[in-house]
Amino acid sequence: MATAVLPNDDFYTNTNDKSLEIFSLIWLDAIVNVKDTRDTEVKLRSIINHIKKFQDIKQCQRYIEQTSQKDRLVIIVSGQLGQEIVPHIHQLRQVISIYVYCMDKKSNEQWAYKFAKIKSVVVDLNELVSQITTDHKIQKKVEEPLSINIFTTNVGTGKSTTGVNGQFVFSQVLVDCLLRLKSTDIDNNELISLCKNEYEGNYTEQNNLREFQQDYSPNKVLWWYTRETFFYKTLNAALRTQNIHMIFLFRSFIRDIHQQLQKSQSKRPLQVYRSQLMSIDDKQRTTALFLLGDIKIQIDSERVLFEINADPTIVTTKPFANISKHSYFPDESEVLFMIGSIFRLNYINRNDDQIWIIKMTLCNDDEHDLKQVLMYMKQQIESSEMNLRILGNVLWEMGKFDLAEEYFIRSLKQLPQNDPLYISLYEDLGKLASQRGDYDMSVKWRQKLLAFKEENSLTINVSTNKTNNSIEQPVLVNHINIDRKWKQHGITIAGGNRYGNQLNQLARPRGIYIDDDHQTIYIADCWNHRIVEWKNGANTGQVVAGGNGQGNRSDQLNRPRDMIVDKKNDSIIICDDGNRRVVKWSRQNGKTGETIISDIDCCRLTMDNNRNLYVSDWKKNEVRRWKQGEREGTIVAGGNGEGNYLNQLDCPSYIFVDKDHSVYVSDRHNKRVMKWMKGAKEGIVVAGGKGQENSLTQLSNPQGVIVDHSGNVYVADYFSHRIMRWREGSCEGSIVVGGNGKGEQQNQFNYPRGLSFDVQGNLYVVDYGNHRIQKFGIDLN
Repeated sequence: MATAVLPNDDFYTNTNDKSLEIFSLIWLDAIVNVKDTRDTEVKLRSIINHIKKFQDIKQCQRYIEQTSQKDRLVIIVSGQLGQEIVPHIHQLRQVISIYVYCMDKKSNEQWAYKFAKIKSVVVDLNELVSQITTDHKIQKKVEEPLSINIFTTNVGTGKSTTGVNGQFVFSQVLVDCLLRLKSTDIDNNELISLCKNEYEGNYTEQNNLREFQQDYSPNKVLWWYTRETFFYKTLNAALRTQNIHMIFLFRSFIRDIHQQLQKSQSKRPLQVYRSQLMSIDDKQRTTALFLLGDIKIQIDSERVLFEINADPTIVTTKPFANISKHSYFPDESEVLFMIGSIFRLNYINRNDDQIWIIKMTLCNDDEHDLKQVLMYMKQQIESSEMNLRILGNVLWEMGKFDLAEEYFIRSLKQLPQNDPLYISLYEDLGKLASQRGDYDMSVKWRQKLLAFKEENSLTINVSTNKTNNSIEQPVLVNHINIDRKWKQHGITIAGGNRYGNQLNQLARPRGIYIDDDHQTIYIADCWNHRIVEWKNGANTGQVVAGGNGQGNRSDQLNRPRDMIVDKKNDSIIICDDGNRRVVKWSRQNGKTGETIISDIDCCRLTMDNNRNLYVSDWKKNEVRRWKQGEREGTIVAGGNGEGNYLNQLDCPSYIFVDKDHSVYVSDRHNKRVMKWMKGAKEGIVVAGGKGQENSLTQLSNPQGVIVDHSGNVYVADYFSHRIMRWREGSCEGSIVVGGNGKGEQQNQFNYPRGLSFDVQGNLYVVDYGNHRIQKFGIDLN
């Protein structure tokens, strides 16, 4: 490639082939490097930062042809070279405008008028800058590649949407991962460093960068996003071109945008418009499965107007708002939709002005036909504290091996010394290298794994022998002794017939309640929005609450997570999480439920021996107790905000109350189980709390929890697919059942959740991912 700047020229021009912005400027001229163009370049870089200069026509053409169709190229070309190159590049989608800078305007206009993308022929550099400036204001609005999730199921016979849908699902899961992953100073510093390199020599943006570093705050994020600076240009380019690593680096700012949009969420339905230039080829990709069929039209630019209807009462997860009052341009009305918003394609038509009208509706995450698989994939990551390893595995599944490897290695560099997570990361890297065919590197990663295990075996053994003698001994389930063992192969007593809504099926069950008096189990059949009763030995269950579709009517439930039976009132009390309420449903042919607690993000519930109700709130990070007749309840655990101090919780889940009214809480994101004695201001860690992984000292997203008469804690270790027991006073647990990897065999689990014992001491496990309830009998041998 020809050198873009002469050796004695100290003016910087960004010559990297990969720009952080969508727009680039290509300047082809045999004498492009003469010094009288330098001032012009400075001015142009304030409009389009990325400038590539060429003197050789073949090298220039090759570069343009190799750029992505998502890029947008503005071309400046001399008269002589323009006549040669323009016929070859004019039809390319990425080329949006061409300017002929020459000495003889009249003669060059004679050939230039044949090409629509040639905006003007100029002989004055100031006129050139002025023309590009004017045109670019419009180009920014209509030429940036549209980046929205359009979902449609109106597919003609014989046409499949599988490929598009797969990409749709993974992009949604990836967005969730990135937004839940906490940002670090390392990430922010890398972002600033990339921007400084990108805009080196661009004095306008360098000043903007300094101002940003000094003055940025989360409440000004929309002000920065609407201002024409590096922040908008690079973030928008990352989102529109799906530059995953840049989105990764920007994620804290995207999270700030999400919070600002939530605060300013529109209260009423809106109809908004967005203009767009699209090639017919682009439009066919968007709509071929919807309306346009197999029409063959040559590639060209078309004018498109998107008409979007958005109703805030329907859309709950992805906010949208009129951001004028937060904008750098407060006099301009602008509606912003959150990244990951999903639009349903309703209608396409071409009007008399030859403008394509595309009508769409903003819809919720669970509205489309792929909601079950999408929600399932999100569920697999939602309950854990997001980390780089999980992100790497999602990217691995997407086939983005280089990025997956990058984040695995990035995680290694950030881990404290001797962290057991090294083992899993070395294993991941070894398997990933094998899949890519790099067997030498795979062996090297496995050598590192073995070396780490050998070097740290002594440290690990010493740490697991420590004890904590401060844990008290509650008394419950008194027929289970400390040496009790259970058979390692379970029996499926409910579900197990794959995902479904038939009476012999379950769909992502969560909570379980054993009614020994009636030889019955009750199951929170979450994704079927119902509670089912399953008699001992039955092949099918019976719906006893909900089962009338997902909704908020009194006869409906919305993703119930848990339930208990209040035998005195012969009723079922249900944690109706999707409706943010706790409802009571009669066991005597009850057709509707009664809301007894509202406006609560209930996760799990239980009842003590005085019939006081306890409910964990996963958003407020607290557990409250409601005595009979109380309206507000009393905080008995947490309530001091999200955190990992002993007086805090982070996404509490299952709860258990002993006879002394001590509350045990699965503190999911802190990877521990805590005991809060009656009246205590702080909890005691009784299981886990040593980070997330699968060693015997750790828990990876604890779920169901129960306690025996000796104070031994039994916990469902969700991501390690096992049930563990923590003896009273021990810092190390033991595997009770499972621990044989994720699977569907009778000695395996697929993300276990709820736990319970029956009166004989048999162990019941909610096998969430396998849609079944497993019973493990006592091993008398």
